[in-house]
Amino acid sequence: QVQLVESGGGLVQPGGSLRLSCVASGSIFSIGSMGWYRQAPGKQRELVASISRSGRTNHLDSVKDRFTISRDNAKNTVSLQMNSLKPEDTAVYYCNAERVLTGDYTTNDYWGQGTQVTVSS
Repeated sequence: QVQLVESGGGLVQPGGSLRLSCVASGSIFSIGSMGWYRQAPGKQRELVASISRSGRTNHLDSVKDRFTISRDNAKNTVSLQMNSLKPEDTAVYYCNAERVLTGDYTTNDYWGQGTQVTVSS
């Protein structure tokens, strides 16, 4: 059984910073792409940033130059450094891991439970 556990959300003022972290645990051999999604009230879930196993990244246009995704393959972790936060960044942020190869030689995708990020003065 694979679990993704996020941490680091909270309340921050506009212009502030937060760092989200996600650790994948279980009988994991390897993980393909990892990413962060977010969902604001009344809106669809959207991809914020993703990173391949080799380190190639992709960021949503509205967060480029403000957010940076990174990962540690040895520790099965992915992080999202968020700077210059804006009220429109307020959402529940979800960690995602794709093509997770586990000890039973199956491959699946997994999601974390979500962490709330609120940007408000």
